[in-house]
Amino acid sequence: MKLGIVGLPNVGKSTLFNSLTKAGAESANYPFCTIDPNVGIVTVPDERLNVLGEMYQTKKIIPAAIEFVDIAGLVKGASKGEGLGNQFLANIREVDAIVHVVRCFEDSNIVHVDGNIDPLRDIETINFELIFSDLEILERRIAKTVKVSRNDKSAAKELELLQKIKAHLEDGRLAKTFSGAEDDEEKEWLESYNLLTYKPVIYAANVAEEELADDGAGNEGVCRVREYAAKEESEVFAVCAQIEQEIAELDDDEKKMFLEELGLSESGLEKLIKASYRLLGLISYLTAGEPEVRAWTITKGTKAPQAAGKIHTDFERGFIRAEVVSYEHLTGCGSHAAAKEKGLVRLEGKDYVVQDGDIMLFRFNV
Repeated sequence: MKLGIVGLPNVGKSTLFNSLTKAGAESANYPFCTIDPNVGIVTVPDERLNVLGEMYQTKKIIPAAIEFVDIAGLVKGASKGEGLGNQFLANIREVDAIVHVVRCFEDSNIVHVDGNIDPLRDIETINFELIFSDLEILERRIAKTVKVSRNDKSAAKELELLQKIKAHLEDGRLAKTFSGAEDDEEKEWLESYNLLTYKPVIYAANVAEEELADDGAGNEGVCRVREYAAKEESEVFAVCAQIEQEIAELDDDEKKMFLEELGLSESGLEKLIKASYRLLGLISYLTAGEPEVRAWTITKGTKAPQAAGKIHTDFERGFIRAEVVSYEHLTGCGSHAAAKEKGLVRLEGKDYVVQDGDIMLFRFNV
């Protein structure tokens, strides 16, 4: 999974990116790798892996991972190439979801690019740049489709859809709020355009330290962002980039104490990962044994053969069946053998829909 972090200059975007990627850098299996100065890989915190690791006396624990991309600062006019505009828009097309950092704190030492704090104006500035970029893509697609549509019914139908989406965007609305796709074919077309404003968004409301304990409930800016996000079915979480930076320097025990002192149960990274899993409909299934315990990320509703394909394409191609036990049943029984004795280990076929926390062993033949 790839998440792009965006935001106007001086909203705390890079501070948040640096602390998130540093916090995730401690796992030996996924060291913080700088594929590019602005890309970091972060492991997904999952307590279940440690429990299974102890149960199986495992040699290696490999958590699921998320790739974060710090997308170069966006300014007004980015779609016309202002600032690092074109590079920004190319980077953002590759991500699964957008984490939009919005400044909701006052600090006279940190100048806001527009002179004062107004989270909704900031959101709209970025949204308009994304809309302009999407309109350019649609215009190019329309120009191509017009030529073919005279002699092709399917192209004529697509042209009509393109014009409806274009009108929707010209009205200042995002592609994900477009409800004019009338059948599965039109929905597939809409998804294939890879429009920026069609991507899911998580808003990270960057607040002052003292506003974290009540999750920003007392901050007017955060409340406005939440109202705005509810209309477009986006996720919002309050975070203090400064605090995240401090947390990133601590080991696990110190981090726990530090969060308790602040009246928090989880860090911003954990909130963000939970929000992104919810938004993208992701779950993890697990594989466990002495050599390694590992989490595999899949989308909700994935069937057993496709889940097996995450490990290796041969597993999917030659899938016979899967041996499945739920995490709760396995840990409740204390061992795989005890769960088997109680009849809690099941054999499932190719129509089985994998559940979060399933511990799976695949049988295959190629």
